[in-house]
Order: sequence, then C-alpha cells, then structure tokens
Amino acid sequence: MKQHTLKTACTFRGTGLHTGRPVSLEVCPAPAGHGLVFQRTDLPGAPCVPALAANAGRTRRSTLLQAGRAKVRTPEHLLSALYALGVDNALLRLDAEEVPILDGSARPFAEAFLAAGLEAQDADRKPIVVTKPFVYADTRSGSTLRIDPAEDFSVEVTVDYPSRVVGVQRARFDAGTDFAAQVAPSRTFCFKKEVWMMRLTGLIRGGSLDNALVVDEPRGYVGDPALHFDNEPARHKLLDLLGDLSLAGRPIRGRVQAYKPGHRFNAHALQLFLATPCHE
Repeated sequence: MKQHTLKTACTFRGTGLHTGRPVSLEVCPAPAGHGLVFQRTDLPGAPCVPALAANAGRTRRSTLLQAGRAKVRTPEHLLSALYALGVDNALLRLDAEEVPILDGSARPFAEAFLAAGLEAQDADRKPIVVTKPFVYADTRSGSTLRIDPAEDFSVEVTVDYPSRVVGVQRARFDAGTDFAAQVAPSRTFCFKKEVWMMRLTGLIRGGSLDNALVVDEPRGYVGDPALHFDNEPARHKLLDLLGDLSLAGRPIRGRVQAYKPGHRFNAHALQLFLATPCHE
C-alpha cells in the first residue's frame, strides 16, 4: 500500500479547549516520508513538533506533544481523523499552543479531509507488524492495553465508569468501519462534578455545551442533548485512542484492545510497546 497525503490544504479556526484562546490551523500536503508534523508558526523560527510518541509529555485530560520549547496541546481529535482516514504525511501549521476543539469531535476534520481528497504517493507504507502479544496494565487506574498479531488493524475499547448514565460501554474500529460516520461525530465528555476543579486548575477555559457532553450523574446529560450514538462516550474514547496510536509514526498491523484508556495511559503504553521486541 502506498503512502498518502491530502490533495489540497484545509484550514480550521476555533478555540482551544483548555487555553480558551483563538487559534488557526492549516493542514497542508507534505511529501512522502514526511510524517505528521506540527509547525508552531507563532513562535520564533516556526519550530516543528513531529507527532511521535517520543515527543508525548505529561498532561491532564488531553495529549501533549513537545519538542524543545514548542508545545502542541490537544491534537488527538485531529490526529485521529488523519490516522483513521489513512493520511500518512501532512504539515500541521498552528498559530497557537492548542489545536481548535471545534465541536468537540473529529467530524469537522474528517469531513474536510474527505472533501479535499487523498493523493497516493510514490512510496510504500511500512507498517509496524505485531509479531508477539503485548500487554500493559496500570494497577492504579485499572487500565489495560493489549496488542496481538493480526492480519489487519483493529481497535476495541471498553469504558467502565461507576455511573448510571455511562456505565460500561464498548466500541470498535476496523477496516470496515466508516470512521467519518461512525466514530468521528463522537464528542468529548466529562462529569459535572469534575467541571469546577478543572476550571480551578486552569483547564477547559474554552469548554462549553457546544463542544462537550457533560454528565450530570445520575440524571443524564446537562442540557439534555441528543446523543449521536447510544455509546457516544465509548466511541469518543475510541476516537481518542486512535489519535494517540497515530504517535507510533507508522500504521500498526495488529489487534488492539483497551480497557479504560486515557491519554496519559495511552502515551505510556504506546512508548512501552514501541520499546518492546514484539513487532517488526
């Protein structure tokens, strides 16, 4: 299979979920072998931050990438759309620290990329082929990630909250899944009881009911929004995990199973996987 990039550039404008600051993002075609690379156009020298697991830093409630002093916050929805749709190479020009949250899902990204179209390039993809089972478990959170050999890439996610509203939900992605229709529209979510503390610690300054689902346990969702799917929280966690798996830098050929995934856990598990001789 050949590498792919976008046929034309796509521009997005919005607000950062956590910073609350306006931001413009331009997703540009890039040559074969370039990978997915952010460029902070607002910083001196316009430094680049490759979207790789080695550049994943410690963060809360989102993914953080950092190379030198240049940071990129909350790239997971954008990266999820690029990874799931098969975009191998793109230059992601960003004029602020955080990727725009838009409607809290990956749908605006996916729809724009499909409208722009993908272009095959004169270079083969080099997938990470899983050869032995890999398992990582975090005893503190109860989260687990398992990656097994398989002919094709697939991801299965289980979320498990002590909640009457969310509870246990599952979602799956594989080669037959229409990402734009079945995964991308899933919105980010949080619990109402978490909102005040997150705001006190400088998070979700750009958050609103226009870009997030808020669980009001045990009543339901604040504002009684129409859910895009019965298992929308699980599908959003699947969306997030796809974005975090993109940090492998190459497509993964294997079966991924995650229980209670989260960004910090995902990044650490992926780093361990890449450092383990269970793939080629």
